[in-house]
Amino acid sequence: MSNTTLMKNLLAGAALFVLGALTVWLARPTAVEAQSPRVYELRTYRCLPGRLEALKTRFRDHTLKLFAKHGMKNIGYWVPADAPDSQNTLIYIIAHDSRAAAEKSWSEFRDDTEWKTVRDASEKDGKIVEKVESVYMTAADFSPLK
Repeated sequence: MSNTTLMKNLLAGAALFVLGALTVWLARPTAVEAQSPRVYELRTYRCLPGRLEALKTRFRDHTLKLFAKHGMKNIGYWVPADAPDSQNTLIYIIAHDSRAAAEKSWSEFRDDTEWKTVRDASEKDGKIVEKVESVYMTAADFSPLK
């Protein structure tokens, strides 16, 4: 192998190494992303007797759109299959870019004039929700959601 060929191969190898290192560096999470991973929020609503349909209607017709408006990603909504919970419980999961984003989204949602109008209209026949439980979760390293 000539010195010229050897030099070209060394330069090509060095260029590939630098390109690979740059790719890894650019793909790393930013400091904010590393400190604020996406969070999922599991929420369980227990309704007052006979009010689950009113809650489902409010979510179906308004709340999902308002969540999206405020940066919350709708993942899924469920009603338990078995009584008595099937008669008064709505469970859902939403995602937020970070815990700080969740706090900001909820604050903006609660202050939203449209939400207040929808809430008040849906409760004209009485209060709907008796209790709300919220759990923030991060995906495990083996989760398909990661």
